[in-house]
Amino acid sequence: MSNTEREPAELACGTTTDVAHTPVTELLPGRDVPLGRHTVVRRLLPQRHRRMVGAWCFLDHYGPEDVSSRPGMQVPPHPHTGLQTVSWLLDGEILHRDSLGSVQSVRPGQLNLMTSGAGISHSEESPADHPPLLHGLQLWVALPAYARDGAAAFDHHADLPTLRDGPLAATVVVGEFGGLRSPARAYTPLVGVDLTLRAGGSATLTLDPSFEYAVVVMAGTVVVAGVPVTVGSLLYLGCGRSLLDVTAAADGRFFLFGGEPFAEPLVMWWNFVGRTHEEVVAAREAWGDGTASDRFGTVHGYDGAPLPAPPLPTTRLIARDREGRS
Repeated sequence: MSNTEREPAELACGTTTDVAHTPVTELLPGRDVPLGRHTVVRRLLPQRHRRMVGAWCFLDHYGPEDVSSRPGMQVPPHPHTGLQTVSWLLDGEILHRDSLGSVQSVRPGQLNLMTSGAGISHSEESPADHPPLLHGLQLWVALPAYARDGAAAFDHHADLPTLRDGPLAATVVVGEFGGLRSPARAYTPLVGVDLTLRAGGSATLTLDPSFEYAVVVMAGTVVVAGVPVTVGSLLYLGCGRSLLDVTAAADGRFFLFGGEPFAEPLVMWWNFVGRTHEEVVAAREAWGDGTASDRFGTVHGYDGAPLPAPPLPTTRLIARDREGRS
């Protein structure tokens, strides 16, 4: 999915908050961002004081939205560098096309995982004959230095490991949880789990204390580490937790994600993750208006023009580490 903001934030001026190496409960509200002409998303990462959680660097939550009489998601071809896109649906269907020639629908319980390497482009759209509801998450994972200039790739996982423990059900989207491991490729130690907790239920989750974690609630209200979390907010939990208590008075669904703190300095702008201002400028120039690009290729089959790149900020982007230091 693209960041379709007309004036993307200069994320080199991002967080002033250190990685929390001990457990914290930091509740952060999201903000509404238009996604094309038809969809509004809640952007939960990056935020001014919390740009990353492990290698996770971007998180949009959209829906549930009634698209029975609307086009649904319509995101034209756009580029990416230096990241993986993680597409996770709760309701609906999205058709993915990319410059590798991949054409793949994703439905609830399935994972579309695209690795940009040095450059890829893709589109995402609700099919003409789409289900009435659209609800899901779009996440990005920053690639480490050794992988960011590699080959692009696309993977679709129709079957992911699941577990049930009393009132708790879990699908392991990325990484390892509860003794189960997702087949999704990952380049740094990280985890992403879709969890459902039945009404009146409680559970204690086992975590890796070397990871930092966060939770986003997708339906209902879930009390996480004693903090009620509703749709539209992200609860950052820091590092140092071996166990995490969760309860729900009514049915709740939430996404737990985290990983080892990502220490490499980054520049994030529009759909690009780089290390220097020059890298971002080069990527933007390579994409231009999207009509032709040796670096990003061409998406075939999408009925519409690609997204042109927005103008770069007038100030120079400076790579900073995740504590905000240049």
